[in-house]
Amino acid sequence: MSHRTLPRTPARLAVAALTLGSALALAACSPGTAEGDPTAAATAASSTDAVLAQAGLDGMDARQIIDTLDATPLADRSVELTASIRPDELLLTTTDETQVSLPMPDDAFYVSFAPYENDTHDCYYHSLTTCTGELQGEDVHVTVTDDATGETLVDETRTTFDNGFVGLWLPRDIDATVTVEHDGLSATQGISTSHSDDVTCVTTMKLT
Repeated sequence: MSHRTLPRTPARLAVAALTLGSALALAACSPGTAEGDPTAAATAASSTDAVLAQAGLDGMDARQIIDTLDATPLADRSVELTASIRPDELLLTTTDETQVSLPMPDDAFYVSFAPYENDTHDCYYHSLTTCTGELQGEDVHVTVTDDATGETLVDETRTTFDNGFVGLWLPRDIDATVTVEHDGLSATQGISTSHSDDVTCVTTMKLT
């Protein structure tokens, strides 16, 4: 059986336009992301507030939470909360699998280093609540140099946190070289703060 194509008369074109317009209107009014849905956004905000309150981090942004957890002794860190640092967000997960996300600063990138002599572990995104390094509470000298400009961004002695890491807030969109010195030994590592999948946890700096 052959099919006959009907001519596109003005009336048929008008109906088609009306149908398309209605479809677009429905699509625009359909529930989408939390960003365009006030109810979903309010629910997400409420969930975030509840998680922060439960962890004693009420009212803090991502940077404040990171700095607070970094300075918390291991024995006092909550076992009911996991805090994972990504380049663009801080993910907080509770033991009941509730997960909330806080945006990282637009102008700063956070990366943690665990220099070591003998023992280390694989790591990509730093966990503030579970990652531990070998040198805990040790003085290390840290130098960070911008590869493109040669500018020294950090040149100071730091004491590793109770988890054995040194955390640095660095400018975004740079490639840099980090050198850590401890008791006459040193390690050097290249890092990037330019991409959404850059590492935030460096555990490959063996002191030699």
